[in-house]
This record gives sequence, structure tokens and C-alpha cells, in this order.
Amino acid sequence: MLKFRERTNTWPGFVDLFSNLVIILIFLLIVFIFLWTATNVFSAGGSGAKLIASLTRQNTEKTEEIEDLRMNEAQARELLILARAALETVEAEKVEKEQQNISLAELVAAYESKLYEMQSGEASMTQIIQSLESQLRAAEHDKTDAAELEIQKHALMMELSRINEMLGAAEARSAEAETNYVDMSARLNRALADKVAELNRMQDNLMDAEMRAALMGEFQSEFYRAVRTTLAGMPGVDVSSDRFVISSDILFATGSFELSPAGKKQIGLLAGIMKELEIKIPQDVNWIIRVDGHTDIQPVKLGLRGFANNTELSLLRARAVVDELVGAGVKKRRLIPSGFGEMYPVAPGRDAASLQKNRRIELRLTNP
Repeated sequence: MLKFRERTNTWPGFVDLFSNLVIILIFLLIVFIFLWTATNVFSAGGSGAKLIASLTRQNTEKTEEIEDLRMNEAQARELLILARAALETVEAEKVEKEQQNISLAELVAAYESKLYEMQSGEASMTQIIQSLESQLRAAEHDKTDAAELEIQKHALMMELSRINEMLGAAEARSAEAETNYVDMSARLNRALADKVAELNRMQDNLMDAEMRAALMGEFQSEFYRAVRTTLAGMPGVDVSSDRFVISSDILFATGSFELSPAGKKQIGLLAGIMKELEIKIPQDVNWIIRVDGHTDIQPVKLGLRGFANNTELSLLRARAVVDELVGAGVKKRRLIPSGFGEMYPVAPGRDAASLQKNRRIELRLTNP
């Protein structure tokens, strides 16, 4: 147990003593002033009025000093009161601290007793701790073995899963290969059958084409013979190749796409031959007569109405020929007009004869 001694507080007595001394000093000062003033008055003689005035003034000053001292005394008393209150507060806090120290001492004593009890049982606790540590080491060893077994088990499961996946993939590939084989065989058989059918159709078409070509050749020869016979001796007509050519100069006036009377006469003769050809050629043979218009390289004159260049002029002349043939009774679906302008000349020169040869209408019997 801790013990605390009580100490005597001398501060309140000191404060009372100090205040009494101040009061005594003030009283002695008043007495001294009074005696000094009286001595001066009685020793002055004839100058009493001045002395009285001086004493009065001094008395007033001293009175003011006394009032100041009284005020100072009041302030000192207030300070003493505040000091006493602060001292009492300090004393109360001191008592509270001492009580807390006593409680703390009791608590320390209790802990010291508990520590002694714990020290007395330390040996048994040490033995218990050693036993627990040995058990913990054994458990950790067993745990290590179990962890290794778990790792090996996990590795075996992963390997088994991989083998199962490989087996499933192999079975899937085998089934897919078998399915693909059956599907491929079926597709191959269908492709072979389609190819055979296509070859048969090609052979039939080839035979038909050869037959149609042979027939077309015969009809072309007959057509050109009939044209050659009908137009024999007419100027500007050439039937020496696989097409017959009529000079534009005998069909149209210069810079015009309207047929002249002589041109209409020649086109009428051609229409009669074509109508006879429509009767002779079988209905299953498809044929047309191309009517191609050509001009020379000389540019058209600006300001002419109806066309802006040689290509348009050649096409308009080919259409005029087709319209005349249709008007004469030839079926329109057998006639195809086209215009090439100056792009395909038959005479490369720029002389009058070459330019005249390049201005032409060509008609050719052919397949569409």
C-alpha cells in the first residue's frame, strides 16, 4: 500500500498578513501628513493666508492620493478575493488528484498480486505451451502430407480430363469424317450425274449449233446469191464478202439521213429477198440482219439539225434503212440497226474515192 502525507497550506495566512500591513501603512501615512501640515502652519507666522491656501491645495492633492490609494486597496482586495478563489480551486483539484493517486495505488497493488499468482503458475503454463507446440508441429506435418496428396490428386484429375477431351475430340472427328465421307460420296455422285447430263446437253447443243451453223451458212449463201442476182449491175453495191455493202451516196444526200428515191428502190428490192428468206428458214433457227451505218472522217457541219457528230449520223441512216425494210413487210425483230461513225474505215486515205468508200451501209445475216 502507498501512503501520502498531509502538508499544511500557508498561503491564506500570508494573504491576510499582507492586507493588514497595507492598511497600517496607509494609516501611518495619513498621520504623517497631518502632523507635517500642522507644523508648517504654526511655524509660518504672518504668511498664514498663503500657507492656508498652500495647505488647502496640498490637502486636496493628498486627498486625491488617498482616494487613489483607496481605489488601489479595493483593487487589491478584489485581487486577493480572486487569488483566494483560485487557491481554493487548486486545493480542490489537489485533493481530487490525491484521491485518484490512492485509487491508482490500490489498482497497482491488485495487479501486483495478480502478477504474483501468474508467476506461480508459469511453470505449468510452459509445459502446456510445449505440449501444444508439439501437437501443432505434428498437425503441420500431417497437413503437408495431405496437401501433397491433394496436389497429386488434382494433377491426376486434370490428366484424366485431358484424356477424356482428347477421346471426345477423336470420336467427334471420326463421326464427322464418316459423315463427310457419306456426304462427299453423295455429292460426288450427284456431281458426276450432273456432269454427264451437262456433257450430254453440250453434245446435243454442239450438234444443234453445228447443224444451225451449217444451215445458217447455207441460208447466208442463198441470201447473198439472191442479193447478188437482184442487185447485179447496180453501182455502189458490193457482195463479194460475208456481207453486202451499199454506198451511202446512192441512198442519202450529203449530210442527210433521209432515203433518196433511188435508195428507197434498192431497199425495196432487198425487202423482197428478206421476206422470201423468212419463209425458207425454219422457225427454230434464230437469225437477224445487222444494219450497220458508217461515215467518213470529215466532221459534220455545225448548225445541222438532228445530229451532232458522225456517230449519230451513221445511226440515224441505219435506222432509216430499217424503217424502210419494216415498212416493206420485213419483221422488225429480224433487223438490228447500229452506228459506228468514222471508227471503222475500209479505205485509209483522205482522197475523194477513199472517203466515198467509207460512207456506206453494211448488211449481214448472222445469229443474234
